[in-house]
Amino acid sequence: MSYQSQPKASHFVNGAYLEDSAGAPIEVIYPATGKAIARLHAATPAVIEAALSAAETAQKQWAAMSGTERGRILRRAADIMRARNRELSQLETMDTGKPLQETLVADATSGADALEYFGGLAATLTGEHIPLGQDWAYTIREPLGVCVGIGAWNYPTQIACWKGAPALACGNAMIFKPSETTPLSALKVAEILVEAGLPAGLYNVVQGLGDVGAALVGDARVAKVSLTGSVPTGRKVYAAAAEGIRHVTMELGGKSPMVIFEDADIEDAVGGAILGNFYSSGQVCSNGTRVFVQRPILEKFLERLTARLASAVIGDPMDEATNFGPLVSQRQIEIVQGFIEKGKAEGARLVTGGKRIDREGYYLGPTVFADVTDDMTIAREEIFGPVLSVLTFDSEEEVLERANATPYGLAAGVFTRDLTRAHRVAAAFEAGTCYINTYNLAPVEMPFGGSKLSGVGRENSKAAIEHYSQLKSVYVAMGPVDAPF
Repeated sequence: MSYQSQPKASHFVNGAYLEDSAGAPIEVIYPATGKAIARLHAATPAVIEAALSAAETAQKQWAAMSGTERGRILRRAADIMRARNRELSQLETMDTGKPLQETLVADATSGADALEYFGGLAATLTGEHIPLGQDWAYTIREPLGVCVGIGAWNYPTQIACWKGAPALACGNAMIFKPSETTPLSALKVAEILVEAGLPAGLYNVVQGLGDVGAALVGDARVAKVSLTGSVPTGRKVYAAAAEGIRHVTMELGGKSPMVIFEDADIEDAVGGAILGNFYSSGQVCSNGTRVFVQRPILEKFLERLTARLASAVIGDPMDEATNFGPLVSQRQIEIVQGFIEKGKAEGARLVTGGKRIDREGYYLGPTVFADVTDDMTIAREEIFGPVLSVLTFDSEEEVLERANATPYGLAAGVFTRDLTRAHRVAAAFEAGTCYINTYNLAPVEMPFGGSKLSGVGRENSKAAIEHYSQLKSVYVAMGPVDAPF
């Protein structure tokens, strides 16, 4: 591998790097140049078996440790991640193409937050005492066992920690399969966890495509599957997990609405639209890609949005002045270009952007469509690229009906100075994560997840504990047994 901070092998199993060159090759492409920076190999059946076996063995001993001991290791790992933030951020930029300006504050730091938060929670995971007259009952919170995490390519470090931290805090083992597009960062997470004192076998990383994920999800030793990905992938993984009655968390895609009322602060609303459409070059699952603007401020909104987009610094992601980088792959840029052509063909007005930038790598300029109607493809399907669709509305009742007229329900946002209306609209949104006068913030303290086709379960916060543990109830009788015969 050519980059100094890159991992040493394709997989991390049982506390150490592991290579098996018999696996199908996986080329790692740096999106800023389109050139290969590493070559990994997909997990062979032998690698998958080694990971499952190591996880099953290590988990039982880990579960027997106190929550305080488990938490101490997770918090130590968080400290190491923060100390190496620049190195990890550079690797994340090589993996994803996201600007270093962004990865320095949003990726490894977010992963460290999760390790620290769940490390702090680990000692608090107790049951409860339930008085029942002279009898009583108590509950015990227990780990599930071996958990499988399947990651997406847009936030590889963050997702590896968002899934790993609560799983480990609850006493589980984790086998994590990153996206084959961004396979490097999770290996460093595994390496750091072991350095922090995590026993071997508790956090394993195996590479591969859908067949490797299917082999993990379908194994009888697996108790839980957590996926971040698209709805079509979610359907397959959910169905496979259901076959074995496994616990499941699904964080899937969306077509989220952002509603901007005429009394909103225009600069804040434009800032929210930029965060909700162009951060990470638009490759964020919760993006508010349907921007509903109340008619009286439409032109003012478009004018300020266009002006601010013109100041985007597009260039080398390793230059900290750059704030807009390439898309993740050739395939992804082709998908996004296809949506842009559909937008034009179906009558949307191209306000700015829409073209591939003439330089090496997968660069596409920030793109804004106006005069978008609810039935257009760009208003119905998830694009996962830097394409913002502006729709207009007149009344609150009308915009809520239209905002909710989607099979997805991941996120939603509202911009207004009327706080009564803000809370009323947030309550009416059919979405799992809602924002008032901001967008796309995801602190570890707050539950994150979707409704409808956007997923089941929640990541982050105390809510995640419910998805990585189970309750055992114990009834204690203090008197004689009264039987009918």
